[in-house]
Parts: sequence; structure tokens; C-alpha cells
Amino acid sequence: MKKVLFLLATVMLCNLAIAQDKLFLIVELMKVDNAQEASYAETEAFWEKIHQQRVNNGDILGWDLWSLRPGGENQGYQYATVTLFGSKAAMFKGGNLMANAKAAYPGMSEGDLMKKLNSAADSRDLGVRVYMEQIATTTDDFKMTKGMVAFFDWMKVEMGVYSAYEKAEMEVFQPNHQRQVDAGEKGSWSLLRFVMPIGSDTYASHMTVNFYKDVDHAFGKKSAGPTMTAAQKKAVADGLASRDMKSVNMGILERMVRKQ
Repeated sequence: MKKVLFLLATVMLCNLAIAQDKLFLIVELMKVDNAQEASYAETEAFWEKIHQQRVNNGDILGWDLWSLRPGGENQGYQYATVTLFGSKAAMFKGGNLMANAKAAYPGMSEGDLMKKLNSAADSRDLGVRVYMEQIATTTDDFKMTKGMVAFFDWMKVEMGVYSAYEKAEMEVFQPNHQRQVDAGEKGSWSLLRFVMPIGSDTYASHMTVNFYKDVDHAFGKKSAGPTMTAAQKKAVADGLASRDMKSVNMGILERMVRKQ
């Protein structure tokens, strides 16, 4: 599971691209062998039209494909897809996949569509599926584009201290992220909580995501920020102590679908 959450995110990614009071998302992590790269690219190109139909008829808000870094065959997962929803119920219902497939490919028979849909398993291994909700984000006008970069920080928080951790993120750390957004040093920041799976055996319970317009932006110079008071330093220390940062990963946006 440690590498499972390798880069969900892939996720949250799309969150800021849609004006929505609350966002829910399904993140799926894919393992793709080097020999499968071309086949997997064809698979996602086929699915992209179906996801566009799902967006157009209101089943979902969006869909994204992210390539993960480092992404070696022995380093976990190479790709992540993120599907966005406007409600928890919609996230778990998912919509009528076959109806959307028929609308996206009206010239294909139902039998051929089934074969094509089922063949997706030949190009990749779907290793993980996680249901998440966005619970905080910076105020910004960041627009997602292909090639953008995201850093995903995986946090493990004991269930009894969720509220303390989330309060620390929003009251202690979010203001600094907002300062960096306002200064143009990052595009956006958001905090997500796992909906499913949850429990002591899960690798992580929360994720924070930092968005940048490209690699140069991500690795550009960052200001130190204002000097903190003793009370602020203590608040930061207490916030850090409320969670275990399991890992930090990077993703690059390869494909995205939004309402046309």
C-alpha cells in the first residue's frame, strides 16, 4: 500500500479547475510495463472520448491522466487517473458506463465496445482505487493545463485526531500557501481527506497537493516568508506533530477532460 498511494492524485489535480463548493474524486493508480506504454496510450485515448461524454451529460465533472515520477517499473505506479464528481453519491454511483460508451462511439456495436472496454486490462494493471474529498483550498484563479506539475504529500493521521490535524493545516499552514500563491510562487494548494478506504491499516488518510504551471515554476526560487513569532513557531511544531508525512511524489498532467 505504501506505493499504492504513490501519486494518487493524481488527483486533486483537477479540483481547482472547476468552480465547485465541494469536490469528490476517485483516484486510480496504474502499473504499466515499459513494453505496454504504446498500448496503454491507445487505451487511455479510447477512454478519453467516453469520459468526455460522461462530462457532457453530467455524470462526472472531469477526468485527468497523470504520469508519475520517478515511475520506474520497480518504483511503484507509472500513471494515475482522477475522476471528479460534484457529490459523494455521484462518486459512488458512477453513472451508466455502457450508455456513455455507445454515445461516444455510435458506430461500434455493443459487442465490439465490450471487447474494447475489457481489453483495457491487457495494457495495465489497476492497482489501487481511492475515494477522496477536498476539504480546503487556497483562493486563486489557477487554470489546469497539460504539462502542469503537482506535488502530492501523503499524510497518515490517526482517526481520533483528524480534527486537530485538519485545523492545523487550515489555520497554520494554509495561510503560508496562500501567501505563496499570491506571490506567484505556486499555482494552488489543496487538502484532501480519504473517504474510502479508511482505518489503521491504510497507508495514508490525507493528502495535500501543490500545483505549478510547469517544471520551471515548480523548481523556481521560493521566498522565506515573514519572521514567525514564538507562538507561531509552536503552532507549526504542533501541526507537524499531528501527522506522519509518509511520502512526497510528483505528477505531470498528460490528458484532461472538462465540459465543452
